[in-house]
Amino acid sequence: MKGTIKTIDIPLNRVEGDLEIRVEIDDDTVINAWSSGIMYRGFENMLKGRGQLDGLIITPRICGICGTAHLTSAVNALEKISGVKISSNAAIIRNIALMVEHIQSDMRHGFLMYMADFVNCAYSKLSLFEEACKRYEPFKGKTVIDVIRQTKEIIKIIAIIGGQWPHSSYMVPGGIASTPDVDNIRQCRYYLEKYISWYEKVIIGCSLERWLSVKSRTDLENWLIESDSHFNSEVGFYIRYAREIGLNKIGRGHGNFICFGQLELPEESEIISKNAKSNQLIPNGFFRNGQNEEFNHNDITEHIARSWFEGYEGGKHPFEGITNPYASGQESDKYSWIKAPRYKDFPAETGPLAEMIVSENSLFMDFINTDGPNAYVRELARLVRPAELMPAMRKWLMEIDKNKKFYKPVTEFIDGTGYGLTQASRGALGHWIKIKDEKIDHYQIITPTAWNGSPRDSNGVEGPWEKALIGTKIKNIDNPVELGHVIRSFDPCLVCAVHMIGKRKKNWRIL
Repeated sequence: MKGTIKTIDIPLNRVEGDLEIRVEIDDDTVINAWSSGIMYRGFENMLKGRGQLDGLIITPRICGICGTAHLTSAVNALEKISGVKISSNAAIIRNIALMVEHIQSDMRHGFLMYMADFVNCAYSKLSLFEEACKRYEPFKGKTVIDVIRQTKEIIKIIAIIGGQWPHSSYMVPGGIASTPDVDNIRQCRYYLEKYISWYEKVIIGCSLERWLSVKSRTDLENWLIESDSHFNSEVGFYIRYAREIGLNKIGRGHGNFICFGQLELPEESEIISKNAKSNQLIPNGFFRNGQNEEFNHNDITEHIARSWFEGYEGGKHPFEGITNPYASGQESDKYSWIKAPRYKDFPAETGPLAEMIVSENSLFMDFINTDGPNAYVRELARLVRPAELMPAMRKWLMEIDKNKKFYKPVTEFIDGTGYGLTQASRGALGHWIKIKDEKIDHYQIITPTAWNGSPRDSNGVEGPWEKALIGTKIKNIDNPVELGHVIRSFDPCLVCAVHMIGKRKKNWRIL
């Protein structure tokens, strides 16, 4: 017999900003969900009328976590217009900085944001709960403290080559504005090797090479019981505890994945792409119905049917997009400041798992082909992504040629259109720019959380984590920790700006 349908509203913290989730629950199961980004910033409108290069200064300040990724997209868009090709040294430095941002963010999210739910009182009777508290209790857990210390060290690499982090501005059309010397590169290698040593000992309990030999779920099971260091590593503990919680049974979603690709391969580098046809270490692509499709940015559109904007029906490509805020309140169906990006009119999940799937990583393809996406495998992909990136980082730091330049002069900027696509720590990030009369005439940005946290589109189709919530079973409606597991597995990043909680809300559940 069906129970009474209940609606609850959840202001979700630990998501880099402000997020409100509304769900309908029938008996103990979520049957509908709405995701509301409750802030408006309007960076696209701030940039209109400014100088051509101003995006290099302003857009890294969109996010205090992914500023390097925004700078990468902004400079790539300008280089599309100027036509300049950067040197191999500049490509390496840019790649290293972006990868550093990823590998520190992955650890901070996993152990400071995600694992905090592992010590929720809902799990107090589980066999591994006491150990989880020792590791992940906020501000006290041994792993929490260790991650804070180690990630503070690795981020120094960006400070060495970029002057500061966050909000660096050292990338310019033509390369990088700084010229790292031999001592700078030696310092970067020192911090990387120190981080790799910690990651191998604490996070995976083995060498990078041993982890990368895990090619299937069977391999993973064998790896787990192969040694105590594997079993008791952070990844080993995550696997055991996440299964006990049941993370592998929640958070499926649409099953579509999008990756913009990242990390341009320098000329004459020994590093090769995950895809033989790509000139990037991480290839671009769109995955749907069990198949990877060739990617084309012209197939991207943004919908605003359920977003607090006005200006058009259906979807528009970012080059034609409009960002006219319209706070409609309760008199319309609009419910979020986030637009709804779509690829070929399909919603698509992005992030580390999407990178693994588009790259056809055999371990994660095995997971997806067997069980489909879920909260467990989504977070696992994030925890082990550094193992995929750090070997290339190590090699590229050795390939820098001190006799070659880091910058090619760009003497003038012509009017035109350009776009810059990359992978931020949380997934696909794109900037689209039009320059007219030497000023920015048009700027549109699509962030990873816009993909993952989008509201419904013009066709009424849910965004990825809205869809992922549907079907989730809630054991205790007064402590719906399962919803937090699903949403945080996408690593939301809404970024603090305007904070609003309406007085009309009577039935909050705080997560």
